[in-house]
Amino acid sequence: MVTRSRVGTFKPNPRYAMNLTAPTPSGAPSLIPKSVRGALKDPNWHSAMADEFEALQKNRTWRLVDRPLGAHIVNGKWVFRHKLNPAGTLERYKARWVVRGFTQRAGVDFGETFTPVVKPATIRTVLAIAASRNWPTTQLDVSNAFLHGHLKEQVFCQQPTGFVDPDRPDAVCLLDRSLYGLRQAPRAWFERFAAFIRTLGFTATRSDSSLFTLRRGHDLVYLLLYVDDIVITGSSAALIQTIVNKLRAEFAVKDMGDLRFFLGIDVRRSKEGFYLSQARYANDVLERAGMASCKAAATPIDAKGKLDDTGPAVADATSYRQLAGALQYLTVTRPDIAFAVQQVCLHMHDPREPHLALLKRILRYIRDTTSHGLLLRASTDFNITAYSDADWAGCPATRRSTSGFCVFLGDALVSWSSKRQATVSRSSAEAEYRALANVAAECIWLRQLLGELHCSINKATLAFCDNISAVYMSANPVHHKRTKHIELDIHFVRERVQAGEIRVLHVPTDEQYADVLTKGLPTSTFQAFRSSLCVVNTIH
Repeated sequence: MVTRSRVGTFKPNPRYAMNLTAPTPSGAPSLIPKSVRGALKDPNWHSAMADEFEALQKNRTWRLVDRPLGAHIVNGKWVFRHKLNPAGTLERYKARWVVRGFTQRAGVDFGETFTPVVKPATIRTVLAIAASRNWPTTQLDVSNAFLHGHLKEQVFCQQPTGFVDPDRPDAVCLLDRSLYGLRQAPRAWFERFAAFIRTLGFTATRSDSSLFTLRRGHDLVYLLLYVDDIVITGSSAALIQTIVNKLRAEFAVKDMGDLRFFLGIDVRRSKEGFYLSQARYANDVLERAGMASCKAAATPIDAKGKLDDTGPAVADATSYRQLAGALQYLTVTRPDIAFAVQQVCLHMHDPREPHLALLKRILRYIRDTTSHGLLLRASTDFNITAYSDADWAGCPATRRSTSGFCVFLGDALVSWSSKRQATVSRSSAEAEYRALANVAAECIWLRQLLGELHCSINKATLAFCDNISAVYMSANPVHHKRTKHIELDIHFVRERVQAGEIRVLHVPTDEQYADVLTKGLPTSTFQAFRSSLCVVNTIH
């Protein structure tokens, strides 16, 4: 007899799971249904499905045609979830008809699928400018955004379950618009939106394709697009309202008012600037890990810092990877954990017990700092200041170095990075010079972005490094003979210095803010640098 234990199946059998849906108390929200049949019997979910089907019909998403001989038909399914308010209460029931895009065939059902999304550094830069100039900031949400995209390929899909045309039950849907789940749906939506926004006078920036700018006389408007979430800010509230009205006329746009909750980030505005916090997301991660009431830690990583590949393998590698990936998104507003999370993510392919111990330490640190977030301070100028650092040969397994940098726009931290270098450096000067090249590239990109945002930069960017040899190499070609093993592509730093765009200066180690992005630090030093990186307690 072939049993589940003999073939190595230890998951619970779903046929014995307690999936019976008990009647909900009066006033309580209906549970998420386990099947379409159960959803059709529930009036709340049936109404949500009917609303979705009506939206598909109104948008002329498809045409019913006879099933072509030999055509590939993409099937689909209903997806149900509760749409919650920022406070966590139920807003509405949401049902969506989603096709199974993984069954599509390249060259037949789809071609190009890549679509850009706005970079986190771009979001922080725009918000820092809005805070400095005291501009209004508005958030928009596009309902059924992917349904607005036009398809170039011929795609057939089945009729939605529960809403099959009784007169033509054997017909299939020939898609004219994109559907959720299609591989090309995000690209089709972005092209549709970008084409319309250009008719309003907007121009896509070369630095970030998802950032659009409009200049009309002395007025400026910036528009950020992240899939179906839109943020608009500018110097004229009347011009912003005109743009919102035009977007409403073209798409199903909902005006969310002032920016408060964007991409899972709580946004709070004050005289100091914008406070960005992911407190609720951090608590959700702690709940998922079962560490909501764990003992707190003062720092996310000890002074030893680096991990090797020794130790027994973890029992649940999937859970380790899920938590490490969740922590990656938390670094959007928490540069203080960027280095520790980077160390954890280096070992996702083969996690060991020491790596799990570090992961738990990060969660213990987050437990005590869930209310901490990033403060984008309002500034009177838009000068760029950068700090770069490297920990030479810090990885005990590969002897590679770790590069780290942080970039300030005025008094606001807008960009940072903690990353292991791709090659082994033969000296500390080489490791620092590579880190300097990384921050120089980021600063050049940021200068170009600010130029496209019509923010003039008249001064050279100051890049601080605590290695004197690296400072000399950035300006002195005499050192070329001693550093001939360094690749030529990182010598572009010297060209930027000669062009007057960047000035590389020496800074003492105790004032090197990027240290927190390259190594573990003592508690007092870590907390001082954390404050310098604009990470503050957002609860006042």
